[in-house]
Amino acid sequence: MPVDTRILPRLPNLLLPLLLTASIAGATTRAATPPDAPHPLGLPDFTELVQRYGPAVVNISTKQSLLYGPQDFRDEEGLGEDSPLYDFFRRFFGEEGPLPDDGENGRSLGSGFILSADGYVLTNSHVIEAADEIIVRTSDRREFVAKVIGADERSDMALLKVDGQDLPAVRIGSAADLEVGEWVLAIGSPFGFEHSATAGIVSAKGRSLPTEDYVPFIQTDVAINPGNSGGPLFNLDGEVIGVNSQIYSRTGGFMGLSFAIPIDVAMDVVQQLKEKGRVSRGWLGVLIQDVTRELAETFALSRPQGALVAQVLPDSPAAAAGLRAGDIVLAFNGVEVATSSSLPPLVGAAQVGSEATLTVLRYGQTIQLLVLLSELPEDDAIVVAPGQLEQAAADRLGLVVEDLSADERERLGIGNGGVIVESVEHGPAQQGGIRAGDIIISFDNEPVADTKGFRQLLDAVQAGDSVAVLVQRGDGRMFYPIRIPAE
Repeated sequence: MPVDTRILPRLPNLLLPLLLTASIAGATTRAATPPDAPHPLGLPDFTELVQRYGPAVVNISTKQSLLYGPQDFRDEEGLGEDSPLYDFFRRFFGEEGPLPDDGENGRSLGSGFILSADGYVLTNSHVIEAADEIIVRTSDRREFVAKVIGADERSDMALLKVDGQDLPAVRIGSAADLEVGEWVLAIGSPFGFEHSATAGIVSAKGRSLPTEDYVPFIQTDVAINPGNSGGPLFNLDGEVIGVNSQIYSRTGGFMGLSFAIPIDVAMDVVQQLKEKGRVSRGWLGVLIQDVTRELAETFALSRPQGALVAQVLPDSPAAAAGLRAGDIVLAFNGVEVATSSSLPPLVGAAQVGSEATLTVLRYGQTIQLLVLLSELPEDDAIVVAPGQLEQAAADRLGLVVEDLSADERERLGIGNGGVIVESVEHGPAQQGGIRAGDIIISFDNEPVADTKGFRQLLDAVQAGDSVAVLVQRGDGRMFYPIRIPAE
């Protein structure tokens, strides 16, 4: 602050040079700072980015033959007047809904962006699903009929090609170095309003969504709405680092949670679609689950981490490598597996036929396993038939269990051993998540041969200890933690 000269005569002579020097230095510092310099905490300016790369963002509309009318669609999908989406359809598509009646062609709107000047366009596969014709429209109002080079449902990506030359194209970046809190910009066609720009920050990385196991999504708070799907997500350098794909919403509109596919994942899909028209992924052949705090205690882990193997599929790479149910995968090719959702993207991104190193926790010891990855099957679901229930008791946990016959074990794909839960009373098993009809495969990491063996394993556990119980339910297996009650 400036020195008040009125008080100078009252100050000791020794202080005068110091005050005057400080005042002059402050004035010099202020003069050296340009008046129009941006504040270090100021908001970013996206105008140049939009002007330069906005023309490479396209609007995508499709036509498909429909076999039912709009009101049939709303009724079938439960979109009546009580639905939160009813007002959305009425407002944006009119009283008759978005789909024309009597089997005429329907139109859906989405976004995309031009990858190269010769006309390759990237968008989401759900944008062009079941389309009879795909129209790509640029910002200067040119329209092209697009050809589908290939689509991949698992990553929700589709590669299109239009006949064009010297088209404006985006610049591809990488999401590997993206930081939470970093500014990002989306350009797309929300609700059909073309070339709309919205900005926000990266909220999280590596998100796993229930229907997408092989994509580590980027979560942002960028305003994304229906129609933005397939549009690019830019960083401040003007590079595309993601493809906007999904939103979390209870109303059909933006609620602060948007998800984008990392551009690294998308470009790997693009390369494979160009080369062979399909996408292949690495396959391990296990069913996994997250390690909760209770399960971490039963496996002697200091904190929840890794992917707990609930089932190893027969004739799979995991089975050939010696992976077992109850193993906890801590790392894949040296990359830490923090949660179970971290493992599928790592395995899927690995090259088919390559050898991978698994760091596994087994019985408290860390071991290394080498696994030769094969290709992920088109349908990797497991179908397990229901069994018949009979009665026997195991009162300590509130369970009633019964042996399985050899025919039942074979039909259920269990092999030797296993007991079936007939009923569950109020108690530790019920609190741990065990249900009637579950098949108990192992108890405290020991295989359950029959009801007698189950009781012996149960009796050997001390009161107050926690154990992991491996259960087959429906078409999968999962560990449940149970704390043995005090006598």
